[in-house]
Amino acid sequence: MITKIEQPFKPKIPITTSVPQFSGSILSFGSKTKSRFDIYKGSGNNCRLLWVDYEKMEWLRKLSRGCLRNCPRKGQKVEIESVNDGEDVFDAASAKAKLQPEHLVIMVNGLVGSSADWRYAAEQFVKRLPDKIVVHCSECNSSMLTFDGVDRMGERLAKEVEDVIKRWPGVRKISFVSHSLGGLVARYAVGRLYEPPSKTEVVDLNGSCLVREENVSDQCHNQFSEETVAGLEPVNFITVATPHLGSRGHKQLPLLCGLPLLEKGASQTAHWIVGRSGKHLFLTDKDDGKPPLLLRMVNDSDDLKFMSALRSFKRRVAYANANYDHVVGWRTSSIRRQNELPKSNLQIKDQKYPHIVNVEQETALDIDHKVSSPDEKQMIDLEEEMIDGLTQVPWERIDVSFHESRQRYVAHNTIQVKTYWLNSDGADVIEHMIDNFLL
Repeated sequence: MITKIEQPFKPKIPITTSVPQFSGSILSFGSKTKSRFDIYKGSGNNCRLLWVDYEKMEWLRKLSRGCLRNCPRKGQKVEIESVNDGEDVFDAASAKAKLQPEHLVIMVNGLVGSSADWRYAAEQFVKRLPDKIVVHCSECNSSMLTFDGVDRMGERLAKEVEDVIKRWPGVRKISFVSHSLGGLVARYAVGRLYEPPSKTEVVDLNGSCLVREENVSDQCHNQFSEETVAGLEPVNFITVATPHLGSRGHKQLPLLCGLPLLEKGASQTAHWIVGRSGKHLFLTDKDDGKPPLLLRMVNDSDDLKFMSALRSFKRRVAYANANYDHVVGWRTSSIRRQNELPKSNLQIKDQKYPHIVNVEQETALDIDHKVSSPDEKQMIDLEEEMIDGLTQVPWERIDVSFHESRQRYVAHNTIQVKTYWLNSDGADVIEHMIDNFLL
């Protein structure tokens, strides 16, 4: 039905004196839906579009965020090169330039995942930082190989990283971005790849000292090299929905609804479903009588410097779903005790990142002030030991909530944007990651 209403035009926005006031007709196209398209017609043949379909505003906002904001610059071409151990994602022009990107970003998939899981994020990283980074999406632990256990997967990832560096000899820095179980695998791999600072003697002017490793005499000048990971400068270590404290009880696996009977049953049967990885996640592994692997990974051992490797990174970041993640609980992914979780209502803090609801930046001073209570010391358990170990170094904790999103029930994948058409609401999380990425 079409109706015509004669009334003076009263604009809602200020009109400068150079533009004459006018009146005209409002054409209202009625329909059974809420959508409406109104046109205000002024004098002469000039028509001004002053009102749009508000129902589509949210759709347009998502479209602009996902496509327009991160659109490549003119002439830019993002290359995705399949290699034996995954995918290299890079800017074609930068790769051919004399000064190639010097920062290598390793992206690691989670349980039953593949290199394709990080493809959207990798492309956004390269579009925004084309001449700064090259991204490698790991493939050495894909599909059923993710059942092999954190240690075996970590060894494979370490070997893969070394192979990638050989392909990109110009890289000088390294960062890791990992999802879910991949975060634990990355922690193991960097422990394997970590190289402590070496101490050397420098020959003096009289030539009385020779350059040699360690055992430095008092007459020579000591010189220390920086600690590295795979020979590169470690910068960002980022995990996304990673079960740092495992999945054992205490609602760490929300799918079990916190029911003790189900949680106990899961810990005893997980290895039937996901192999050695299940034992590691539920802390039931007892290899050669050793403590559970995740507990060992919060300290340095003789040949694996897990905490030294983590400490060597300039940033350690944990993105965690505060709700609707049915696979990884909030506490285990944010490395917190129950009483340390934010109590207030989680609300949007920044319209640019609508799903980032809380940001905590920890410092070394904050760590010194965190002391377990007497009761906690008396009743210390495996989880408490892991928290104490991992919080020896500062973490940035980024809490994410998809409470208002239609994609909230797949929050575990949405936070990563595993599949864009299904998980597109997580695009602002990736954007937040890029905006705060340390080069």
